[in-house]
Amino acid sequence: MTISDVFPRYTDFDPLVPVWCVTPNIDGCVHRFFDASSISPSGRYVGVTRLRFEDRMPKPGDSADVVLVDLEAGTEQVIAETRGWDTQLGAQVQWGVDDSQLFFNDLDPQTWCPFGVRFDPETGDRKKLDGTVYMVSRDGKWAASPCLRRIGQTQAGYGVLVPDVPENRGAPDDDGLFVTNTETGECKLLVSIREMVVATGLDSEEYAGGDFYAFHVKWNPQGDRLMVVLRWIIQGEKKVGRKLNLITMKADGSDLHIAIPDAEWGKGGHHPDWAPDGETVTINIKTDGETLRFVKAHFDGTDYGVMTEGAPGSGHPSLHKNGRHMLTDVYLHESLAYGDGTTPIRWIDLETGEEQVLIRIHNDPPYSGPGNELRIDPHPAWDRAYQRIVFNGCDRGVRRVYVADLSGIV
Repeated sequence: MTISDVFPRYTDFDPLVPVWCVTPNIDGCVHRFFDASSISPSGRYVGVTRLRFEDRMPKPGDSADVVLVDLEAGTEQVIAETRGWDTQLGAQVQWGVDDSQLFFNDLDPQTWCPFGVRFDPETGDRKKLDGTVYMVSRDGKWAASPCLRRIGQTQAGYGVLVPDVPENRGAPDDDGLFVTNTETGECKLLVSIREMVVATGLDSEEYAGGDFYAFHVKWNPQGDRLMVVLRWIIQGEKKVGRKLNLITMKADGSDLHIAIPDAEWGKGGHHPDWAPDGETVTINIKTDGETLRFVKAHFDGTDYGVMTEGAPGSGHPSLHKNGRHMLTDVYLHESLAYGDGTTPIRWIDLETGEEQVLIRIHNDPPYSGPGNELRIDPHPAWDRAYQRIVFNGCDRGVRRVYVADLSGIV
């Protein structure tokens, strides 16, 4: 798919690969996350969320826009309005099995209940789902999600904005990992937090006096397994004493395991993801308590180990399907940042430990919010062909979305 000449090339700091800004005319755009591309399955379209303002924190009921970018035609178009969004992942705009399935969240301001939407950009057909969207399986049949009203109890920016955020007590039976049939719209609680805790042995004295919340939920590429980040916080003290465990399971909610236990994650780490094989998980972990490393483990927690000693971990890492190269970005506060509001998008050879800086991008917004909720993380994400990536940046104080062509190096 050829990218239209209408989109300006990004040439700052001499990137090693071709890069385009694909939202040059609509300010405030952000693509979703590093684990599911905002590029459509055909490679023609990009779906993103547009924040209507960038100089203040949003309030419950504030609207954002869903924007469709046509890479071939060179157009940007607002196609929907939504109240079901937050500052980091927007309205969770993402694709299903083909270009006729664009998913995002919305919210009813009368009931403050969020819901998912399946939208066909060509026909305008819109289906309201009973459940919400965090990640859709690649076959487009199932949307998986934690409770998007509750996850703000452990971290702002990833769910939806409501006036009263519900609180869990201990390990509840009515909260956990929800799945929605995108054809019928029917939603069910696949596995409750109580079931997760009991099945994985987390119902121990170590976790007494605290509350569990489900956070990131992700399908593997094959759609036959799920992961969920299970967070525990001291009761009544948001973010205090947090413990983290990465739980995996089959698509039907059976065969639960702890892939990354808090005993390792608690050393310092972040951002688990599925590897392309669908059996392995990857994550940043300070295995020695000091330096982040790219770490892998089998979904059941076995075969745990560092992937390379030659390059430190950072940002939001995702493995290329060749199993040899890692793509990741860098937080502004990490040592690999340049100190001037710019950060690199890194390309690491896990066999040799050698790395290249593919792109250097500005991602320091003029206003990042009282708790850094409006920060701009690049979140580089592969398209389904593992040839292009989409990522976020900040152009003279404005959120923009970029596409880079890595076909010349993969």
